[in-house]
Amino acid sequence: MNTHKGVGRLVCVGIGMTLGSHISPLARSYIEQADVVFLGVSDGLVERWLQRMHADVRSLQPYYAHGKSRMRTYRQMVEAMLVEVRAGRRVCGVFYGHPGVFAWVPHKAIETARSEGYHARMEPGISAEDCLYADLGIDPGTCGCQHFEASQLLVFRRRIDPSAWLVLWQAGLAGDRSLKRFSTGAAYRQVLVDVLARDYPMEHEVIVYQAATLPVGQPRIERTTLRALPGAQLGMTDTLAIPPARAMEPDLQIRARLAALDAASEHATA
Repeated sequence: MNTHKGVGRLVCVGIGMTLGSHISPLARSYIEQADVVFLGVSDGLVERWLQRMHADVRSLQPYYAHGKSRMRTYRQMVEAMLVEVRAGRRVCGVFYGHPGVFAWVPHKAIETARSEGYHARMEPGISAEDCLYADLGIDPGTCGCQHFEASQLLVFRRRIDPSAWLVLWQAGLAGDRSLKRFSTGAAYRQVLVDVLARDYPMEHEVIVYQAATLPVGQPRIERTTLRALPGAQLGMTDTLAIPPARAMEPDLQIRARLAALDAASEHATA
């Protein structure tokens, strides 16, 4: 651990998806006790709300620019926070949702700070996944739930189980490999449809979902079909939730083995 005077510290906290409703007491205390607070949130109202909690709040949003690689943006965000940590300050990075879910910057900032000998940790928050389960009435324990980043599903050979829910994150960016866009068009979504059509009928339901960010707002829940998906309006924060297309298939061989174990256990205790 770094032992110089005024040792810097870093904590990355999640404030959930809905303004003011999801923040935990511990996350709030980290924000209030920090020397400087960096914000990686998606809404100007959220920024103004957080500015009332601390005197030195710095938005990370200005690092974004059209045509600029998001990876370059992310590295600049990490460096901005680490500069203050190295100066011996208590730094709090505030991110919407959960700071460890689809958030490269908090992970990299914590990894870098720890590698340089500084104390760094993450405080979880309510993520879009948590909101999705509540808003769509999904229990992942019923038939399982698989999650993929949409572009990752396209460019790698992933195995889909259509007897479980399928959740595709950042669906509006499906097919983007430049890391410079904030959305892709219908032609890219058609490629996504073609990949999904390997496992789902074209008339199968898909749900476009986006969690509410304001207490007075409503989540986006739009039901359409796989065939109609290329014409849907999707942004980088929209998620696709696809219900199971078939029932789970019993594994008779494994069931027989388990039955034999049960019988043996009952015989041993008789």
